Amino acid sequence: MGSPMLDTLLADIKTAMKAQTPETLTALRMLNAQIKDATVNAGKDPTDEAVATIVAKAIKQRQDSVEQFKAAGRNDLADKEQREIELFRAYQPRQLGAAEIEALVRNVIAETGAAGKKDLGKVMQALMPQVKGKSDGKLVNQIVMAQLGG
Repeated sequence: MGSPMLDTLLADIKTAMKAQTPETLTALRMLNAQIKDATVNAGKDPTDEAVATIVAKAIKQRQDSVEQFKAAGRNDLADKEQREIELFRAYQPRQLGAAEIEALVRNVIAETGAAGKKDLGKVMQALMPQVKGKSDGKLVNQIVMAQLGG
């Protein structure tokens, strides 16, 4: 079972090689290596879901790096990380907007009968499979807390 997302990444690596864009090529190869390490080398098939999870993790790591580089006054390195984030977003599923997440949260709260902060875990457990790879967990958590009156 293959992954169309991985196939797209491999095609983009070939394109970057032909276009002789070393920064793009290095970033894409690094992402491909992370995907291979987490899937093929671990004896798993590289599915779109697995690829999306790894891409999301790579983006999150770079977002953290951007914050740290900016705090240290290294805008050159922060800009490089930001370019990689934009490059990697092409290999993510469409991200849900805040309004879409709020609607899902309302549905899950109604389904689970959640009544306050004490039910946060129950709501998150039911909600995360629906939004995994399609939204930032921190944003989801904030929306759930707001809806539960936190």
